[in-house]
Amino acid sequence: MIVENDTLITMLARSADRFRSNTSLASVNGEPWTYGALYDKVREVSGVLHDQGIAAGDRVAILSENKPEWGIAYFAIAATGAISVPILPDFHSSEAQHILRHAECKAIFISERYYQKIEGGTFADLAAIFLIDDFSIIPPETQKGTLREMVEGGKKEFAKLKESAMRLVGWTPAEAQPDDVSTIIYTSGTTGHSKGVMLTHRNLLEDVKATAELVSIVAADRMLSILPLSHAYECTLGLVTPLSSGMSVYYLDKPPTPQVLVPAMQKVRPTIMLSVPLVIEKIYRGKILPQLTGTKIMRRLYAIPFVRKTLNKAAGKKLRETFGGNLRLFCIGGAPLAADVEKFLKEAHFPYAIGYGLTETSPLVAGTNTARTRFRATGPVLPGIEIMIDAPDAHTGEGEILVRGPVVMKGYYKDPDRTREVITADGWFHTGDLGMFDKDNYLYIKGRLKNVIIGPSGENIYPEEIESVINECEIVTESLVFSEQNQVVARVHLNYEIVERLCADARLGETEIKIKIASLLLDLRGHVNARVSKFSQISRVIEQIEPFEKTPTQKIKRYLYA
Repeated sequence: MIVENDTLITMLARSADRFRSNTSLASVNGEPWTYGALYDKVREVSGVLHDQGIAAGDRVAILSENKPEWGIAYFAIAATGAISVPILPDFHSSEAQHILRHAECKAIFISERYYQKIEGGTFADLAAIFLIDDFSIIPPETQKGTLREMVEGGKKEFAKLKESAMRLVGWTPAEAQPDDVSTIIYTSGTTGHSKGVMLTHRNLLEDVKATAELVSIVAADRMLSILPLSHAYECTLGLVTPLSSGMSVYYLDKPPTPQVLVPAMQKVRPTIMLSVPLVIEKIYRGKILPQLTGTKIMRRLYAIPFVRKTLNKAAGKKLRETFGGNLRLFCIGGAPLAADVEKFLKEAHFPYAIGYGLTETSPLVAGTNTARTRFRATGPVLPGIEIMIDAPDAHTGEGEILVRGPVVMKGYYKDPDRTREVITADGWFHTGDLGMFDKDNYLYIKGRLKNVIIGPSGENIYPEEIESVINECEIVTESLVFSEQNQVVARVHLNYEIVERLCADARLGETEIKIKIASLLLDLRGHVNARVSKFSQISRVIEQIEPFEKTPTQKIKRYLYA
């Protein structure tokens, strides 16, 4: 529940009072933190931050895998009036160190797993290092090789400072105001330029409030977290939103591979999950589709609409059982969902919902609940938020998506020029995404403005639409479409398990395998060109042997390839 002029810490204090004995955060295989214990630990850590000289407005970084202690650090920073700076674990050491310097962080909460990312760095402002695993205080010069032997002393130092801080200053929430910056999130985008997005307490909590009006969330809900907390999507919708409603959130101890994820889902039996499209696309194409089309007879049957829908419905029931049997809301965001996968989810009666937003918008601005999904649409605009299509095409209605409302960021940190480029004087944020509304005000995302290819007669060619057709082919894992010398070109990463099976069945030698792959790429081009507009047809298909490098929300970093 969010009330007027809330801040992160006043929201958490109210939840701790209402849901004191409920599980708040927990590792799947660890001891849970109740709301009461979580709040007490936040107070404790905040007191030590205060004693270490962290004051309102100071920046404090978090670099860690997902765990309950991540959330404790996040709210403890807010409780001092300081600003959290989550750092994506996938960032290279040089980028992580750049963020620490650029944000002039005075302290960092870091896990042992990622400690090496800050080793050897020079940080003029960094005065305190907390090992987030147990909140021990580590001397700044500590090397990973000597980290373990420093921990016991670090725990004692924390305990001493905790007693001192609580005795001398007591603990009360810092007098942060709703429009104060709460967090700076450095994005890792498809263009390669990270930006520090400044989000206020009001930004985050207004997004939480709008989300709660979109979907039903109750204290009995359980969420299994599989996306990085350092991303706005998971942090706002997978941490702040659940804690505002008394929900329980569980974290994996290891990366979300099928071997880790399936047992965890059976143990937690989540009712809600947040995901990016790649997760469900891999499950469908890697596990479900091969079972439905594994033989010639099955492929022929699956091509019959009535039979396909019946098979999909049965597969959907099994899929829900795999997810623990209690799943009622599977939220998908961060990137477009492939059309063939969405068709399966609809026919399978799987409880999916689509959302759209950006880090700069806290993030969610449009979406649906499970009852209102519409094929290929994102959904209506969330309450309290405005979306406008800028300069819409007279025939298609497509144009750049602009957003205005209390969820729009304060700006880019130390970058007023770039801020002015994207936020107009009257408050409209230019997303850089192209979209359109239908007659029922459902928003459809067409692609990125910067990715649009202009055809020979001035037509707009959307690479994302061509990629969705390519990715439906069973021999393709992922693809990237771009313009090269005024031609439309596709890079594809093949499903090499299927390719190897085809070559093994035909008993092909090494040279013949290369010829076979070239033939598959040629057939792929013909298949795709038969399904897209003439001006969107691809002239060449290039094999991408290694998987594409991606952002944390699994979008391909286009600038590396196009």
